Amino acid sequence: MPLVLVPMVGAEPVVPIIAISAILTNLSRVVAYISHADRTRAGIVIAAAALTTAIGAYGYTRLTNAGAAFVIGTMLIVSVPLRRILRKREVRIGNGGLAAGAVGYGVLVGGTSGSGVILLSLLMAAGLEGGAVIATDAMISVATGVIKISVFGLAGVVTAQVLAFALLIGLVAVPGAFLAKAFVARMPVHIHAAILDVAVITGGGVMIASALRHLLPTE
Repeated sequence: MPLVLVPMVGAEPVVPIIAISAILTNLSRVVAYISHADRTRAGIVIAAAALTTAIGAYGYTRLTNAGAAFVIGTMLIVSVPLRRILRKREVRIGNGGLAAGAVGYGVLVGGTSGSGVILLSLLMAAGLEGGAVIATDAMISVATGVIKISVFGLAGVVTAQVLAFALLIGLVAVPGAFLAKAFVARMPVHIHAAILDVAVITGGGVMIASALRHLLPTE
């Protein structure tokens, strides 16, 4: 999404646009997958990430983050083989580890775009699979999205253009959640996990590429 939006509206309003549109898309995912949601783990992540999400969102309104994007992207790519190794050795994170990871996730999701793949990795490491990952991720993302928008609104970065783009993207994407549910219901768990791994690696690669464009000098 950032790759599409930046040429159209510039880099500055991208995170607010995605935050607003994501509430609509994630609400549709919650409705589509509600029976699969792990409410306990969703509550743990929301409680642990609430304050740091607000801090990250406030930081986004004050500074750019190319260096952090490079670190985040690298961490995302590394997280895939690390998670597979831990899973092979039957290592899991408990609720305490999930809460600790959520604190760091809050900072990143509050001030960056694309960091949602970190949440997928945390939930999968906590033992969630298939529709449970999607539903729980959506519930958490709605909550963090509301926090981000509140901070952005107070900071004055939610303009009419930002709101219009966000609502258009969100409304267009809503039917996709129900279409995706039909695919996931018929998909083996290992295939779904592989798709999510590809999403994590791709997201990390995009963030690294974006960071390098800002960090490396241009002729």
